[in-house]
Amino acid sequence: MAQGKPKPPQNSRDGADRAASSALFASDYQSRPYWLDGLPDPTALSDALPATVDAVVVGSGYTGLNAALELARGGRNTVVLESQDPGAGCSTRNGGQISTSIKPSLAALARRYGLERARAIRSEGATALEWIETLVEREQIHCDFRRAGRYHAAHTPKQFEQLARDIQRLTREEGIEAHPVPRSEQHTELGSDLYYGGVVFPRHASLHPGKYHRGLLRAVLAAGAQVIPYCEAQSISANASGHTIATSKGPIRARDVLIATNGYTGRLTPWLRRRAIPIGSYVIATEPLPRSVVDRLFPTNRVTSDSRRVVYYYRASPDRTRVVFGGRVSATETDPDVSGPLLHAEMGRIFPELQDTRISHSWSGTVAYSFDELAHVGRYQGMHYAMCYCGSGVSMASYLGMRMGQQILGQADGRTAFDGLAFPTRPLYTGSPWFLPAVVSWYRWLDQRECARAAR
Repeated sequence: MAQGKPKPPQNSRDGADRAASSALFASDYQSRPYWLDGLPDPTALSDALPATVDAVVVGSGYTGLNAALELARGGRNTVVLESQDPGAGCSTRNGGQISTSIKPSLAALARRYGLERARAIRSEGATALEWIETLVEREQIHCDFRRAGRYHAAHTPKQFEQLARDIQRLTREEGIEAHPVPRSEQHTELGSDLYYGGVVFPRHASLHPGKYHRGLLRAVLAAGAQVIPYCEAQSISANASGHTIATSKGPIRARDVLIATNGYTGRLTPWLRRRAIPIGSYVIATEPLPRSVVDRLFPTNRVTSDSRRVVYYYRASPDRTRVVFGGRVSATETDPDVSGPLLHAEMGRIFPELQDTRISHSWSGTVAYSFDELAHVGRYQGMHYAMCYCGSGVSMASYLGMRMGQQILGQADGRTAFDGLAFPTRPLYTGSPWFLPAVVSWYRWLDQRECARAAR
């Protein structure tokens, strides 16, 4: 991405608007993830491509690295192919929030798959969160992992009532720990008057995405796997012994292949591309703030999300010097230099005292949804895959990457509740979500109408 402060054009109304937006950017503004600041460049990466290996993993994000770690420690000669720098995708571009979220409710899943399978699918979210904490401790990954919890804020009184009912059901039916916080007590959780109360999920967690990814990469390299940057997988063909992968650095043969491209799934695997819905999510970090301000806005150090359809998520940085604020700010995909001021405006509505705070970083990443709002794992034409984490990728991508590594090794522990689920697509969909602008616009209008009614 290009770096530097945007230069507004002159002598036009558009220029005046851009000049006002430009004033929001700090003098050292960067259009790159805040999470990369201070991280050393990866070392011990490979450049030479071996002719034959046991396993090739396409993609070096959380999915790919956790799979490669299992494979390498399981005795498989493993290569990870990455078209850019390791972790250049959403693994270093997310908000670092970890929930137990499986989007469909237990009742909705029970209607599709029966109650037993529904419970198993829902429980995978909690299992993934527990597992990633164990992983971080076992591998000694110093990534600011914390079980500080999550505050999920209600954007209307009606929504607060619904959330309160929902957590009663979740506690009763699934044993999920949560409690409501009325608006009168909201400042104990969040320094904002915008919302109408919310609910706390005390078991949810957060981490530093960049440090977590670097720690995984270090573990994978120490286990003996090769990670080859700037080596784009261009085509995959089956042969008698497995697969041949044509890359920008030449061909490589492998018995097993795992596709771990998630929101960046492209022409390499058209069947998967037709099933993954790439959605851009945009994030800003503020310039350093007084500790007293951060303590007032985030007194419990929880991560925060809200109940709007077009969700915003935000938190204090792990060192509690900044606010990291993310969400979807336009119907179509845009540039971080454009999305930054839009996110800043939303942040200023929630926290008026941040209206004059400048932006130090603005960036974007691409997540992947599925048409049924579930993660998917499986095998197609001999290739393994894991993808579509629907906004809950920090733990779920890591967990399912690990499970796919176990499945490739033939281990019974690799079984998941997602195995064998149909992976739906839609007629005429080829991987470019042409319908997304209309859906986002419609959802945003509904959110705005509900907020306006609540404010009357």
